[in-house]
Amino acid sequence: MLSDYQQQLRAKLLAAPVVAPPEPWRHLNQILVGGLQGVGFGVHPQTGDDLLMLVSMDGFGLVDAATGAKIARDRHPDPDNASPSGPDLACPGLGVLADTRVRISGLFGGGLHATTDDGWTIDVVAPEWPNHRVLLSSDGGAYNGPPGTTWWHVFHADYSELRAAGFSPSGRTLVIATSSDVTLVVRPEPTTR
Repeated sequence: MLSDYQQQLRAKLLAAPVVAPPEPWRHLNQILVGGLQGVGFGVHPQTGDDLLMLVSMDGFGLVDAATGAKIARDRHPDPDNASPSGPDLACPGLGVLADTRVRISGLFGGGLHATTDDGWTIDVVAPEWPNHRVLLSSDGGAYNGPPGTTWWHVFHADYSELRAAGFSPSGRTLVIATSSDVTLVVRPEPTTR
């Protein structure tokens, strides 16, 4: 049984429309990836830019998170390393990350950053389970006030199973991954609030 507060919060979340993220965030790209198992962030060794590793039933991919450009692909990874494994749920990197293991979040568990150093928060809620909603907040996830003021409903997974949602360690990239696609939401270098 839900309390009155919980019922009001559920109604507020259900009524919130999907909207574009607020400035300085912007939707960059949606990448179709059938059979996606999970995603993980790495850092480009020369530029320091965010890289996103994709793990799917069809192998591994590496994407420049700032542009959405695909920069490496391995359709036939070693079967012993083709899924996240070990206590860190990692896979061997590819391309410029070939000498590293990348922690993967998704079907097998794991987790991405839920906050940034400058105060943005991401929450995944399911007031209408099994559909998940991704909420972006600038006030720590209090969800006070109407949507579009300090919190935004930026994604609704009503067509595929949500695998993972969260920020890169740098706080420049928000990734939302479902079993069929990856959505990138990006911003310039964060500033301290």
